[in-house]
Amino acid sequence: MQTQAYLFVHFKEKKTPDGEQVYFALSVDGFRWEQANDGKPILESRLGEQGVRDHTIVRAKNGKFYILSTDLSLANCFHTKYRGDWNNIATEGSKHLALWESSDLVNWSDQRLLKLGDDSFGCLWAPDVIYDPLLDDYVLHWSSSHASNGYGPKAIYYSRTRDFEHFSQPQLLCRKDDSGIIDSAVYEENGYFYRFLKSEANPAGIILERGSTVTGNDYIRVEAFDEEMAKLQSSAYEAPTAFRLGNGKWCLMIDFFGVPGEGQGYVPFVSDTLESGRFVRSDESFHFPYGFKHGTVLPITMEEYDKIKGFYRNEPNEK
Repeated sequence: MQTQAYLFVHFKEKKTPDGEQVYFALSVDGFRWEQANDGKPILESRLGEQGVRDHTIVRAKNGKFYILSTDLSLANCFHTKYRGDWNNIATEGSKHLALWESSDLVNWSDQRLLKLGDDSFGCLWAPDVIYDPLLDDYVLHWSSSHASNGYGPKAIYYSRTRDFEHFSQPQLLCRKDDSGIIDSAVYEENGYFYRFLKSEANPAGIILERGSTVTGNDYIRVEAFDEEMAKLQSSAYEAPTAFRLGNGKWCLMIDFFGVPGEGQGYVPFVSDTLESGRFVRSDESFHFPYGFKHGTVLPITMEEYDKIKGFYRNEPNEK
């Protein structure tokens, strides 16, 4: 597949339920982004908490696309079900992941809820997917609190699937000794796998690790990336997602949440390679029409770009 465009699947940080739905943005170069569907949701959650966050999208070898999300609505539940406390969400909520599938990026299946964890899992947050060439399957990974450490600092767990219908029993992917970790995103470059994580302390912010296999235990920190992130002088970043630009460089988007309201959203960083870890902040090169929140960028063809843009143009708002 020759990549000519990009699809950004994300949500919006709003205090109303319409923000916690599935939105699309499009770009032909990865730098200048435009909203699809006149900025209205592409998909809306009708199950669970009727709100979804932290979206990922994957193009599978079977020709289908899958969107997975956290089943969580702060607008509907934060001050009621969770009594205004994120700690309660981490132990009492987000027990499912939401899933939609499509063969063409415009016609989507009914929503499904995946129950991957047992009662030992306090929450399942921020799913992401990476193809594993070693076993020719997909590793679905996410953030969880767990009974194994008294629902303390979160770790990353994973399940394997080939068809997104059947999933293996969850296993621990990685844990950080001195803090919780969330928001995992994994990419392959030149036979190595690079794992972005949000570290909740020591340091607080985004870190990068390199390993030889998707689920192996030989990952080591990329110190050059730590040096670049230290230049930000802020820990208020989360939800890393990366993609390759047309010139072969990598763009890393990380979600800034350090201010209220419209100042939140993704900030771009560009590096020649994942291996170097030298991601340079590049705001001046990018344009976003509004603040995208926790999502994933999928490379698409120009034909797919035209199909999405045409299908969702001037669609009526059901809200």
